[in-house]
Amino acid sequence: MNILEFIKEFPDEISCKAHFKVQREHEGVVCKKCKCSKHYWLKAKWQWQCSNCNFRTTLRSGTMMEHSNMTFHKWYLAMLFMSFSKKGMSALELQRQLNHSRYESIWFMMQKIRKTMGKRDNMYTLEGAVEFDEGYFEKATSEKVKLKRGRGSQRQANVAVMAESTPLEDIETGKTSNHCRYFKMKVLTTHQGKEIEDTIEKNIDEKSIIFSDKSTSYIDIAKYVETHIMVKSTKETTKTTLKWVHIAISNAKRTLLGMYHKIKGKYLQLYLDEFCYKLNRRYFGNKLFDRLTLALAKSYW
Repeated sequence: MNILEFIKEFPDEISCKAHFKVQREHEGVVCKKCKCSKHYWLKAKWQWQCSNCNFRTTLRSGTMMEHSNMTFHKWYLAMLFMSFSKKGMSALELQRQLNHSRYESIWFMMQKIRKTMGKRDNMYTLEGAVEFDEGYFEKATSEKVKLKRGRGSQRQANVAVMAESTPLEDIETGKTSNHCRYFKMKVLTTHQGKEIEDTIEKNIDEKSIIFSDKSTSYIDIAKYVETHIMVKSTKETTKTTLKWVHIAISNAKRTLLGMYHKIKGKYLQLYLDEFCYKLNRRYFGNKLFDRLTLALAKSYW
């Protein structure tokens, strides 16, 4: 959705609330008290009432908007600005665009939207042929802390990068290539194989084939998937077998560095969630905003 379409469809607070009501009903409203899914709408109260126990649920209740004092119109504008550009937007710029007085409120709202993006992508697992590698992202650190260099440095965050890569073959020429569908990026706290194995188990289907380099941390990956193929890390490998994970790492670094410069380690996963969410929906076009409002309407809590 572009800005002109947004102004036409969502000119005020009421139009945003009405749209969000439809999105929540599409996802399904569940009573917090008795877990019943049958409700009827109280138009005057802008609330649902449970058919079983009469417990009332507000529009925000159970969603990422819960406990927020920000208007629905500003939430919708934030989702628009965060979805219409693949490069994203800083909280300071969004604060300026929304003409909001407090930076912290805008920052927290954007983090909640990023958290929603991550939760939505966590519902799915990668399958088929999957490329796996690790990338190192520079993070903000205190200048007073003495930092070590090399692998495990406090200057860099270790990130597991996964790409669902489908082999394709041109019938006429016989030339093979890989088409990439979906990506996942998960921040790792250690370099130990156990954490990598847990990441594989949670994010990749057990019937998949994983391609990786010959890192000693990947030795036991075969226990969690159908086949694990390890190849020696070379320039040729980077361009062929592990092509898409390296493209994703490069693009993510360029995007985060250009927009946010350095990110604190504890928030890096949220920014990577935003990057992957939009990357996985790169062909959605104007539908990306609608998908984001639908994700925000889901009762995650």
